[in-house]
Amino acid sequence: MRADEYARFDALGLATLIASGEVTADEIMMASRSRIAECNPLLNAIIELYDSPERFPDSQGPFVGVPFLLKDIGAGIKGRRSRLGSRAFHGAPPQRHDDELTKRFKVAGLQIIGKTNLPELGFNVTTEPEAFGPTRNPLNSDFSAGGSSGGAAAAVASGMVPMAHATDGAGSIRIPAACCGLIGLKPSRGLIPQGPTHSDIYGGLVSEGVITRTIRDMAAALQAMAGRDAGAPYAAPIQISLRDKLRIGVLTDSAPDIIVTPEAQSAVDRTVRRLEDLGHAVSPVAPLLGPEDWLMPRQVYLSQVCVQAAADWPLGAIPESLEEINRAAILAGRAMSARNFVAMVRRGHDFCRRFARIWRSFDLVLTPALSGAAPRLGCFPTNHADLPLHVDRMTRLAPYSSIFNLTGGPALVLPVTRTSAGLSLGVQLAGDIGSDQQLLALGAQLEPF
Repeated sequence: MRADEYARFDALGLATLIASGEVTADEIMMASRSRIAECNPLLNAIIELYDSPERFPDSQGPFVGVPFLLKDIGAGIKGRRSRLGSRAFHGAPPQRHDDELTKRFKVAGLQIIGKTNLPELGFNVTTEPEAFGPTRNPLNSDFSAGGSSGGAAAAVASGMVPMAHATDGAGSIRIPAACCGLIGLKPSRGLIPQGPTHSDIYGGLVSEGVITRTIRDMAAALQAMAGRDAGAPYAAPIQISLRDKLRIGVLTDSAPDIIVTPEAQSAVDRTVRRLEDLGHAVSPVAPLLGPEDWLMPRQVYLSQVCVQAAADWPLGAIPESLEEINRAAILAGRAMSARNFVAMVRRGHDFCRRFARIWRSFDLVLTPALSGAAPRLGCFPTNHADLPLHVDRMTRLAPYSSIFNLTGGPALVLPVTRTSAGLSLGVQLAGDIGSDQQLLALGAQLEPF
């Protein structure tokens, strides 16, 4: 199989070719490595490529023989280190066990061949770490692939692999999916395992998952990943019963500093027309919260980032090899009182209670995926200590992402159209906890995009 032929198939398509005997798993792997050799020198999506794949030898899963990449944070793999996009972790020891999610990837038949790039510690919406350099967007290499799962998205969009592992704490699956014209699902809180290495990342804000090119790959991957692992702090949610005709609200309220470009709004308008043609009831969401209330998701996120950074570096000197923004986060976390942190957590819970009123009137909500198309490289510097400015900049790119990290509900990004420069414009569909399958069912109706 030629590399260009390989790049046209989704993961299930490749698995079908292998199962039928039309091609072998070795031929697929050779095509993947050829594609990586062709594309990665420019895109810088993959920061570590294994000599031989990590796999489960007798898998009967849906993705047998399919090449796959792990993000270099999150799902850990036995005998391999995670450097978290940081020079401070270059000497980290190899992990002693597979995380539960890694095990499930292997049991599903995926062949893990390496690790993808990310911003340092995942704390950015673009993938430009000092440790490994920038990841470029396959649609236009002057632009960002997004973050923090930018390496994963660039690898999938360029055809190096058909899908890749990703994580999402404030949009880190959905932002790069939107930048690169792909499908990204942040699953419901508690649906995807994070143990045994982690128990509760950022107070439940972080979910793990994958980035794909097709809805059917996302649905099959979700089935392979889903289910609470032993000792998890959250129960796996019960899935909401599927409905044929949905009430979909168009959410346009946001913080005072948010500007959605006409191009991004046109992607929403185009999706509204398609939804109506499919027979769904679509209407605007009535004003739900005050303008200042919409600042709450980013404030909770910043508090969690800082406090957990301080917990990771509780004593002594902060490594000079960390980027300045992450050194500032550690100092801010050390300075935050327990009283102020708990007060912020409670304010976040209050936001969720008030936001939940939306589900009285709607089954799902529709928003822009981003405020515009992918940004140029260099727009989100980390060589400063202004944490609120950094988070404000990130939120202005993805104003509707962190809402659903805070509420815990699933959110799905779909590509809709392209700009004149060839960049992707997408939308986000989101729901209450447990509506993951409903989102994917609707995404299947909207495909092809």
